[in-house]
Amino acid sequence: MSVLGFDTSNYTTSVALYGESGYNQKRRLLYVEKGARGLRQSDALFLHTKNLPELISELDIPDSIEAVSVSECPRDEEGSYMPCFLAGVSAAAAAAKALGVPLYRFSHQSGHIMAGIVSCPDFEYPEKEFYSYHLSGGTTELVKVSPDKERGFRVEIIGGTMDISAGQLIDRAGVFLGMDFPCGAELEKLAGTGKSRKVKVPMNGAKCNFSGAENTFIKLIESGERKEDAARFILDYCAEAVIKTVNEAMNMCGEKEVLYVGGVMRNEYIRNRIINETKGANFGSVELSSDNAVGIAALGYYRLKGKTNG
Repeated sequence: MSVLGFDTSNYTTSVALYGESGYNQKRRLLYVEKGARGLRQSDALFLHTKNLPELISELDIPDSIEAVSVSECPRDEEGSYMPCFLAGVSAAAAAAKALGVPLYRFSHQSGHIMAGIVSCPDFEYPEKEFYSYHLSGGTTELVKVSPDKERGFRVEIIGGTMDISAGQLIDRAGVFLGMDFPCGAELEKLAGTGKSRKVKVPMNGAKCNFSGAENTFIKLIESGERKEDAARFILDYCAEAVIKTVNEAMNMCGEKEVLYVGGVMRNEYIRNRIINETKGANFGSVELSSDNAVGIAALGYYRLKGKTNG
């Protein structure tokens, strides 16, 4: 039993298979011009439409596909919408119709959570509430998660950012230094020889601010600070913001296991600080932290499996 999954986020085209024997995936980053800090939705939609046929042809699709699943929106709330997901929905609907199998629709955020679950050796498919911290280029949300048979998960935001995301802060700092977008890996490498410092993160309960750190970073560079030290400041700020929001949410809502997902969680330095300074930290694989269709395919697989078993 295998499920074919599609995810067309703002910066990555992804297709994947998930079944009893594991997963197989093909994905491609969308091209962003040098110096740009992102893509317009119309450009992302065009690039997804161009990439999907090529990626599908590269994926070894078996005859045993029993369902197709797709991310149709950023997150599970009314009004959540981005045009880039229409490319995946169109391809998935056509594939399901051609194969004569069910089409399951999920949110991009649920796909991230599921990718974390299936790639974290210490985290089983949940039957009770847990927390998940989704940190990426477009999202910095700490959510309370409970299972849902239809949508995969029900989520309630309990913490996170009040302005830009952690991923936006990292990418804006990297672009300012002349790096290619997305900048996470290159900025982490530069920060490796930088000096850590104590940072102050403005907080309101379990909510934090990131935009002020961008202004501080620019001032550091303009005042002659070493690029390595300024880059380390960005990582220290992101780590401190995550740690503070998690610890405050634990105080407010009770202690639970926390699953960290999203592209920012590829960063080893931030991961290690979270492990050392918070409780109940769990991480998916580095490979499946960034945008992917594996989590979406896995959601479809578990939904299909539940229907088959029930």
